[in-house]
Amino acid sequence: MVEDKHMINSDSLEAGSLALKLNLSELQKSALLTYLDLLGKWNKTYNLTAILEPERMLTHHILDSLAVSPYLLDGSLLDVGSGAGFPGLPLAIVRPDIKVTVMDASQKKCGFMQQVVIELGLANVSVQHARVENFQVKKKYEQIVSRAFSDLSEFVRLSSHLLAPGGHWLAMKGVHPEEEITRLKEVRVINSTPLHVPGLNAERCLIVMEPI
Repeated sequence: MVEDKHMINSDSLEAGSLALKLNLSELQKSALLTYLDLLGKWNKTYNLTAILEPERMLTHHILDSLAVSPYLLDGSLLDVGSGAGFPGLPLAIVRPDIKVTVMDASQKKCGFMQQVVIELGLANVSVQHARVENFQVKKKYEQIVSRAFSDLSEFVRLSSHLLAPGGHWLAMKGVHPEEEITRLKEVRVINSTPLHVPGLNAERCLIVMEPI
């Protein structure tokens, strides 16, 4: 039965990555499926996600995260409020050339992300247990991403001290946040695009912002 589940997940990942026009290596696909297994195991004890079925975890977490990969630039990436590692860890797996920092205020979630990093040998990932507003770095990030972290204005306000000159915020949202966009100050939206996540029957979009 376990083999059947693995086969289903493998086929779904293959189909999903092709739909997203991602050419994943066998090593990357294996890493993403191992991540999915770890999430399922740890979730029984630590309640990392309300989604319990591996197929839905794949669609709602892994493929949803990978939908952002075409919009990543070169340079460093900070994932704010990563939770169980989304979107930062899947993006780090498919973009090993980018240095990724995943951050969360929950110790147990950071513990899980650290275990994933160790088991998958993700040399390009740093895990930080911190609140974003208190986090300080010497070298700022070219891109800061969040996935349903907060209101756009709040996301910008809490993380602006971490954005490098010329950098961008990438906010993953559900329904297009028209009202949130109208409330933005000292920031402009440079790209607003629908995200088509294979197998996910829900509205998703990506809002890319920069300081004015």
